[in-house]
Amino acid sequence: MATLNKNLFNYDKSSLPKSNDFKIGIVVSQWNHKVTNGLLNGALQTLEDCGLVYGNISIKYVPGSFELIYGAKIMQACDVDAVIAIGCVIQGETKHFDYVCQGVTQGIKDLNVLNDVPVIFCLLTDNNMQQSLDRSGGKLGNKGVEAAITAIKMAALNKS
Repeated sequence: MATLNKNLFNYDKSSLPKSNDFKIGIVVSQWNHKVTNGLLNGALQTLEDCGLVYGNISIKYVPGSFELIYGAKIMQACDVDAVIAIGCVIQGETKHFDYVCQGVTQGIKDLNVLNDVPVIFCLLTDNNMQQSLDRSGGKLGNKGVEAAITAIKMAALNKS
């Protein structure tokens, strides 16, 4: 399991780029809100722990994970250094899961290729709710923390 091999949620602040002046946008899906709220809380706590001023963090909510693409596109235009797209899609009985996961993945990839503000992919794509809970503050850590660390690193790269 990849989660057990390497995790950014065990980070060393002193090894990260200085991020006090960064502006970070976060777009959060309201679907599976128990999971996405956990991811958001992990990201916010980490950004603040790493020195970002809360006033430099903008949060926008979208109805579902597919809408993260448009939300991130809008956020890229809001004078931010990086955008974190937070969502959760859980496998169901139909192919809808595949279409949403592929669409969001391709959409976020397109935003990164076409625009100058990095968009961090924080979309859980799990088989069941328990797997998502385990990755949003449960026994396997919090992918929101990892997304925040990635946003800091990518914002610094973009500014270099």
